[in-house]
Order: sequence, then structure tokens, then C-alpha cells
Amino acid sequence: MVFKKKPDLDFLNQMGKDSMTGFLGIRYTAFGEDYLEAEMPVTLKTKQPFGLLHGGANVVLAESLGSVAALLCLEDAAAYPVGLEINANHLKGVKEGKVTGRATPIHLGRSTQVWEIKISDKDGDLSCISRITLAIIRK
Repeated sequence: MVFKKKPDLDFLNQMGKDSMTGFLGIRYTAFGEDYLEAEMPVTLKTKQPFGLLHGGANVVLAESLGSVAALLCLEDAAAYPVGLEINANHLKGVKEGKVTGRATPIHLGRSTQVWEIKISDKDGDLSCISRITLAIIRK
């Protein structure tokens, strides 16, 4: 398992309830040997004016997943990840339901981590693919 700390989904959801993730309704839902998943509803809060899921909402989901997954990989309690760069390719519009993001590691270094996040619609079709690079900061 890539995670040094076993993910506690209830704790992760509680931690984000008063932040951007809570506002957008993002909920961490699953984890495995090398992934972390979260869902986000497609609602008025997450749509752009033309009725599609806002690309920025996809990026919030991707950055949240990558950052939390990176945090779970750190043994040093005085270290934390911060985003250096994120990109997203929006592949398919989503009008309703929910999307699910899955973060998987590409590189887990001492000073940087790189994660890929694939976001799929309710039918499992890929709607966005993102990659985030995080710096590991030590207090």
C-alpha cells in the first residue's frame, strides 16, 4: 500500500466539511492499495451557466484528491503537501448526477509527488483527466 496512514474516510470528510470540498459536496468514498476516490454531485453549485459541470469544479475535486492522497503517504507528521502545478483536460460534459475521481500516484518522492486523477461520470465514462504536482514542505 502506498499510504503510510490508513485512510479514515469519515475523518477525511469531517476535515473538509467547512472548506471548499464541503461547499461543493465532495465526499471521500473509497481507497485501495494505490488509490483514493471521492464523489462530487453535479448541482447548481458545481455547474457553469450553460448547465454543464464547471471545469473549475473538476479541478477542485482533482486537487483535493491529489493533496489528501499525498498527505496520506507522508510518515513525517511535520510535513504537508502543497500544490505546485495542476492541469486538467475536460473530455466530456456532464449535466447531472455525480462524478467520481480516482487519484493514483505517478511519483512519490521525498520533496515532490505527482498524482493522476481520472474523473468519470455516473456511467463510468471519463469526463476529465488531471495531473497534480505537489511539493512536500517540512515545518
